[in-house]
Amino acid sequence: MKKTLQFILLAAASTFVAACGGPAANTGANNANTNTTKPVAAAPNVDALMALEKQANEAYSKGDSNFFEGMLSDKFVILTGGGQRMDKAATVKMIAGVKCDIKSMDLTEPAMSMIDADTYAFSYKATWDGTCNDPDGKPVKVPSPVRSASIWVRSGDKWQAVFHGENLIVDPKAPPPPPAPAAKKEEPKKDDKTAANSNTAANTATPARATPDANTDALVKVELALWEAWKEHDAKKLDALMAKDVSFVNIFGTYLGTRADALKDWTGTGCDVKSVSVTNGFASALSPTVEMLTRKGTADGTCGGQKIGGTVIWGVSIYVKDGDAWKFAFGMNSPAM
Repeated sequence: MKKTLQFILLAAASTFVAACGGPAANTGANNANTNTTKPVAAAPNVDALMALEKQANEAYSKGDSNFFEGMLSDKFVILTGGGQRMDKAATVKMIAGVKCDIKSMDLTEPAMSMIDADTYAFSYKATWDGTCNDPDGKPVKVPSPVRSASIWVRSGDKWQAVFHGENLIVDPKAPPPPPAPAAKKEEPKKDDKTAANSNTAANTATPARATPDANTDALVKVELALWEAWKEHDAKKLDALMAKDVSFVNIFGTYLGTRADALKDWTGTGCDVKSVSVTNGFASALSPTVEMLTRKGTADGTCGGQKIGGTVIWGVSIYVKDGDAWKFAFGMNSPAM
């Protein structure tokens, strides 16, 4: 079941192309000096991104990997349930092996937040009825409903996805039981190894080989400071670490759409945490003033009356440079599977 969830919960977002031309050419004596500025993508809006997210989900369910070649940024990354980073190439290969039978798909509750003029976070609720094959070819019901989130970056005359994630929406006070351990598979016979290793998404989805950038250690320290402030319910410290606009998706699929929502939730009494840690940091620059950090977090205590002793939480955080400081602008935490 663990592999099944990792396989199914790897969806991607879509591209938003909204080009706007440069100034009109001079028709007078200076006609030879026509403005040759290349088109630049206009700022996205909720309706346009939602429509294109639907196209991407439909393409994913059909295993249409070609659709994603142009809509994923070269810096694209997705996290599996085990925290493995998958880059663009691995994700496209994985999608090529997808086989689904979808009866219905309903995308609702769209929300968009600006990180900076060239970077946006987009979230929505997806309700599915259907099945997708797991890595062993067995049809498995698609987990539903889920909260999806994508990060978009401007790339010339189009918008490209640089991250996508999905969390099952659950009641924090009654979370589903952890998945049962996967059954041990028999080792294929020698003559069957080539076939067994050639056609599954699990084999084509190799980890990204990128190198974390020089800001990784600094961002991990800021991330840890955020977790410690959350543990202490320290509103003043949280406020100092957050950007002007903030949005967040937690492990229960709950979306916090504003800075005020995040502060209220993180300083509330829902969690009693004794200790936290942040490790496995990997930062990549989306621009000189925006960084994406993938990381592993752990927390020991209780949340919503449920014990979270040693709980592993994989996630991504987007940071914006504010003067000499990096400020938290978006985050998505996902439970380890």
